[in-house]
Amino acid sequence: MTSDTTPDLLDCIELQTGPQPTHAVIWMHGLGADGNDFVPIVPELRLPATPAVRFVFPNAPVQPVTINGGMAMRAWYDIFNRDLVRREDAPGIQRSEAAIRALIARENARGIPTSRIVLAGFSQGCAMTLHTGLRLPEKLAGMVALSGYLPLLDLAAAERHQANRDTPIFMAHGTYDPVVELPRATASRDQLQSLGYDVRWHDYPMPHSVCAQEVADIAAFLREILAGG
Repeated sequence: MTSDTTPDLLDCIELQTGPQPTHAVIWMHGLGADGNDFVPIVPELRLPATPAVRFVFPNAPVQPVTINGGMAMRAWYDIFNRDLVRREDAPGIQRSEAAIRALIARENARGIPTSRIVLAGFSQGCAMTLHTGLRLPEKLAGMVALSGYLPLLDLAAAERHQANRDTPIFMAHGTYDPVVELPRATASRDQLQSLGYDVRWHDYPMPHSVCAQEVADIAAFLREILAGG
């Protein structure tokens, strides 16, 4: 495991499942967490030795978050209201989209094409995965969207790029989630499906968290899409 502090790129934690990785997973954390949050999930996925995968866990910038009284914390964008969507931080979302695109470009420069990259995220990280993945002009291997939603929902149809219209999306949510309530996630799922996306929906009897069955289902999804790339 290494920490990368390349100028102009987000600070990241990296973990490789083998030497000379040919695939990558860029995994965004939730509000107030950091890149360490999902590092322990890598061994739990029990991925095969090949293909070797580089997991990249970026740290979001530290910024004030309105809904938390202006307290500064790691956040991909500001949140103004508990319902998440009545007023949205479009400039902040777009800045983070650019930062994630830079990480994808870094993997391209290291020899991993976008078609072998998975975007993944939890909560705010899920929002950034969906927002960025829909607009990306190169096809991804897949997206993993956990306990989150599609931000700027009404702009998705106009702003999406056709490159990822057939990219599989693993989308999962807790039925007892009090942070991103289930209707917010199902509205995002329904919008994605209405636009023709291949959404693999899962829900689990849990709050705003991750459970063992979900990890097993994510692992199966990753094995499927990484084997095909």
